[in-house]
Amino acid sequence: MPLRDNPSARQVRLGSELRKLRESAGRTAREAAGLLSTDQAKISHIEAGRLGISEERVRRLAVFYSCDDTALIDALCAITRESRGQGWWEAYRGVLAPGFLDVAELEHHATSLRALQPMTLPGVFQTEDYTRAVYGGHIPVLPAEEVDVRVEFRQKRRQIFERDVPPPFVMVIHEAALRMRVGGRKVARAQLVHLLEVSERPAVTLRVIPFTSEEFVEATQPVLYAGGVVPRLDTVQVDSVVGGILLDGGVQLKKYGTLLDLAERAALDEEGSRRFVHDITREL
Repeated sequence: MPLRDNPSARQVRLGSELRKLRESAGRTAREAAGLLSTDQAKISHIEAGRLGISEERVRRLAVFYSCDDTALIDALCAITRESRGQGWWEAYRGVLAPGFLDVAELEHHATSLRALQPMTLPGVFQTEDYTRAVYGGHIPVLPAEEVDVRVEFRQKRRQIFERDVPPPFVMVIHEAALRMRVGGRKVARAQLVHLLEVSERPAVTLRVIPFTSEEFVEATQPVLYAGGVVPRLDTVQVDSVVGGILLDGGVQLKKYGTLLDLAERAALDEEGSRRFVHDITREL
């Protein structure tokens, strides 16, 4: 089996979880290789996501590692059954940077989603004109074709809400993001109207942190917290000036989970948040 040059985030996560199980059990890569009648290098490639592994081998390793977390093992085995190319985002592989695909894949498999947005609105709820304005301010300037494909991709991420049972999505938005006139007054107003519309969906919760809040001051980076099938498979995506970063360490998950809890406690309730957005919309 050839090595993967660019494994997906899910493939990398499967490998890293197998590595964590091995290390927790105090087993070496050489011992794992002996169990599977393979070599140590292949175990390293599996744990890095560069080489696939069958469900049967995952279950054998779980026994070898004395892991009795049935739900976790079942979730990892489900990843082994996923084939490259089955997600709609795979059509953009080689067109967009892998980070774009990772976010779509993360949202697709999430059982729940929580977002903290300090300066812009959640990508999955952005209108086409708003998204185009966001990418239009990119430095250096993006070619028109690149902007078009990025806008198209972001719009397609909405597919998660077309399911019979969409994942619950809680978005905590700072007032600064609501008042930013991205694209000008007309585009910004249409975006807020759309935000109010989607906030009426049963699966969507809108919460706003006003400028007057004295309880929450951390508003420097967008955070997306995706719930996994089991808590251990939760993932955090943090945007930065150098691109998005996926985090899955226990300490990191706890840190950003606590951050989102604090943000929600500082935010207005749902009714007050919608009324707040409505008032800003009327001002535009």
